[in-house]
Amino acid sequence: MGVSEFLPEDWKDATLLGRIDFGEGPTPVLVRGGRVEDMSRIAPTVADLMNAFGPDAAIPRGEDKGPLEALDIRPVWEDADGAAPVKLLAPVDLQCLKAAGVTFAVSTLERVIEERARGDAAEALKIRAQLADRMGGDLKSVDPGSEGAARLKDALIADGLWSQYLEVAIGPDAEIFTKGPTLSSMGWGDHVGVRYDSHWNNPEPEVVLLCDGAGQIRGAALGNDVNLRDFEGRSALLLSKAKDNNASCAIGPFFRLFDATFALDDVRSAEVELKITGRDNFVLDGHSNMSLISRDPAVLAGQAFGKQHQYPDGFALFLGTMFAPIQDRDAPGQGFTHKVGDRVRVSTPKLGVLENEVTTCDQAKPWTFGISALIRNLAGRGLL
Repeated sequence: MGVSEFLPEDWKDATLLGRIDFGEGPTPVLVRGGRVEDMSRIAPTVADLMNAFGPDAAIPRGEDKGPLEALDIRPVWEDADGAAPVKLLAPVDLQCLKAAGVTFAVSTLERVIEERARGDAAEALKIRAQLADRMGGDLKSVDPGSEGAARLKDALIADGLWSQYLEVAIGPDAEIFTKGPTLSSMGWGDHVGVRYDSHWNNPEPEVVLLCDGAGQIRGAALGNDVNLRDFEGRSALLLSKAKDNNASCAIGPFFRLFDATFALDDVRSAEVELKITGRDNFVLDGHSNMSLISRDPAVLAGQAFGKQHQYPDGFALFLGTMFAPIQDRDAPGQGFTHKVGDRVRVSTPKLGVLENEVTTCDQAKPWTFGISALIRNLAGRGLL
């Protein structure tokens, strides 16, 4: 697989921010004009790089490492012996991993269904039909926090259909939660994990914003906010077990920084596609159009950062998904769930392709490289 296959369609004109391990440890890189620049002598981490140079500042050239296409970058399923000389890592390091939930009408209804079905996929089929009859497409035209939203809330309460998920979907406050610990995200071409004891789960293809320590949105990437529908469906208080597990978060392949070729409006209009290919020959295709999001990306970033909460090293913010697969994979009425070996591709032309292979969290490579390990690595390389 050539590297150009997973990059934005106009990648040689883009400014791409990421991390690559050339053999010594995580190294922040910029890709400009199709060439890789080692930025570690300018800033030891991508968080430091974004904080050192504001949105309108010219970032100096780093050490030239040659054309990106010349690097031998392979996914783990093509590098079983670990012989590849370089590894593409998740393009975040010290940033907090945040996520916005229930930001699309379709996924909102699926969260309500999960809650009422208590994690039972068969029961969900009946509840989905009931909600469709009672609510139709009302949520799609509701402005969260508006008077119209308040009236809809009153009507749903009267009908016995209100849910905590609807509160964050159309109420004044968005759901913003911590997806996982700093440095825990997987990158392109790596495994992504679901718990072995989960029997109803799915990928969540999303756009991820990159924000610096001042809360400014600097760029975007693709993400997979893996979800365990049975765990969260049993109780919303199990959100941490549904979301924060080994290898359960993926971001990549690079963050595309805002410049003359790419802006927040490109995020707002992005069409995000998903393709799942299983070893059992099962294929599932889906898409999410960011224009259908219920809250603007800038509003979500503003609810994550402000007087109430700051992130001095910046944060990455998953914007949510409208994709909630209900296509039956095995028995009728059982819907979709992952199987080990599923290949998951999340893509959009301006951001490229994020591809990962599903395994179980206990079989994924244990996460051992934390903040103290990063500090020791950078210090040992003379970068601190």
